[in-house]
Amino acid sequence: MFETAGKVIKCKAAVAWEAGKPLVIEDVEVAPPQKHEVRLKILFTALCHTDVYFWEAKGQNPLFPRILGHEAGGIVESVGEGVTELQPGDHVLPVFTGECKECTHCKSEESNMCDLLRINTDRGTMLSDGKTRFSKDGKPIYHFVGTSTFSEYTVSHVGSVAKINPAAPLDKVCILSCGICTGFGATVNVAKPKKGSSVAIFGLGAVGLAAAEGARVSGASRIIGVDLNSNRFEEAKKFGVNEFVNPKDHKKPVQEVIAEMTNGGVDRSVECTGSIQAMISAFECVHDGWGVAVLVGVPNKDDAFKTHPMNFLNERTLKGTFYGNYKPRTDLPGVVEKYMNKELELDKFITHSVPFSEINKAFDYMLAGEGIRCIIRMEH
Repeated sequence: MFETAGKVIKCKAAVAWEAGKPLVIEDVEVAPPQKHEVRLKILFTALCHTDVYFWEAKGQNPLFPRILGHEAGGIVESVGEGVTELQPGDHVLPVFTGECKECTHCKSEESNMCDLLRINTDRGTMLSDGKTRFSKDGKPIYHFVGTSTFSEYTVSHVGSVAKINPAAPLDKVCILSCGICTGFGATVNVAKPKKGSSVAIFGLGAVGLAAAEGARVSGASRIIGVDLNSNRFEEAKKFGVNEFVNPKDHKKPVQEVIAEMTNGGVDRSVECTGSIQAMISAFECVHDGWGVAVLVGVPNKDDAFKTHPMNFLNERTLKGTFYGNYKPRTDLPGVVEKYMNKELELDKFITHSVPFSEINKAFDYMLAGEGIRCIIRMEH
């Protein structure tokens, strides 16, 4: 047992005080975990585009002060009442969604969209009592997607914490708790390309590259990367992408370009941008008769998907996916084992690393479009 169990912990956290302003490293207090909660010591966290999106607070309800962060690895410091599946010292990945194991979604083999713990970006408090576990000078600091990993210690619901192999390096596998699983799973669990098939990947950021890695591991022979930034093409070759299309280089719609390249369309496509036009192109570029398109990117709230119904009647399939169709507690440990068994490469996704005191540098890299994933080291 850690001697801090049952006590308030004082630690450093990077607090977002207002939209778009640099995070400030503050001394905060982290209350002990309540019923069905665990307190985690975060060792490594990474910056994901979703953190930046809610930090900028341009498209949703602003909620500040807040501790962001949701892609991380750490160890359990203490557990609250009713927690039996985790104990202090366990190595874990906190996840922005969850698995209560009791709702209809959790009991379904097909769904990973837990009724209780499904992502809620507006909620800044804990489920059990509607209060925060973070405070500074007696005033609450809000949580983010149930994880808030930009803090040396955080509190999560037990259903949002996956116990993993303690031999796995947390500075590598921490990136599985969001973007890499989202893209990789979209391909291997949902698109399911056959060996020797063709796959188009729309958007070559971290999630898109993970989707390409899924196509590579699946044995796809043609992996076509589609991106408006041609500078991303060289890096994407490491992830199996072997052909490239920049829609800006063509006068005709990109779906027509891809159909011409592939004698009628690709077998599978995975859309990882959130652009409604890319979503429509991803669907319309798959081959009739068997083509499957999978949507991963999150659209703007006013977007509408428009395509001719004949595209469906001609036996094209459109699917959506959330977190790569992985159930966090059930499936994540197995994805970590894939990395341990060298079936999945993670190191190539990690392009930068900074100490916690320089967390704002990670934001600078992402805003400049530099690199794929930046690891933030919590230890001093």
